[in-house]
Amino acid sequence: MYVIGLTGGIGSGKSTVAEVLREQGAAILSADLVGHEVYQPGRPAWQEIVDAFGREVLAADGSIDRKKLGAVVFSDPKELKRLNNITHPRMKGMMREKLAELQRQGAAVAVLEAALLFDAGWDDLADEVWVTVAPPQVVARRTAERSGISEQQVLERIKAQMSDEERTRRANVVIDTDGDLDGTRRQALAHWAALQRRLALPSA
Repeated sequence: MYVIGLTGGIGSGKSTVAEVLREQGAAILSADLVGHEVYQPGRPAWQEIVDAFGREVLAADGSIDRKKLGAVVFSDPKELKRLNNITHPRMKGMMREKLAELQRQGAAVAVLEAALLFDAGWDDLADEVWVTVAPPQVVARRTAERSGISEQQVLERIKAQMSDEERTRRANVVIDTDGDLDGTRRQALAHWAALQRRLALPSA
């Protein structure tokens, strides 16, 4: 099984590209969904997070409220590092298991969609890396419209993550999502077709 690591900052179009690749037959593994699992009550990381940040970051149902936690960690690099040291190794282990399961199920290509692919050291789970990029102001507007948090808060989160320049330098494929959805789709399909030619995969 061939693994594409798909990364990019918040609001940069990763999910759009992942959906295009899903339509072409790729299996998608979302680090966000794995992250939600890591945060669930009963998981080892849950207790560690509560011990580190207090019960104030819990939702009414006892799960970690990621918005409350985000408000704490994205304003303080030391707190963000503290959280990442708890969650990132546990997430990597879970993703490795899930990729192995996809391989057992017969997937030819899997896409590991992860904003923090490089930051967290997960890129060694992938055979190649694709990155989505867009200007910060475009990303801030998109994300604010979608999530309800302010554009200023989005820009703070962008600053807390790896720069697009660094991601681009380390990636094999770069998809510019500054334009419309059709433009993003065309780029994703072109790179998928090139990958098929390299791997001699049958079309979906």
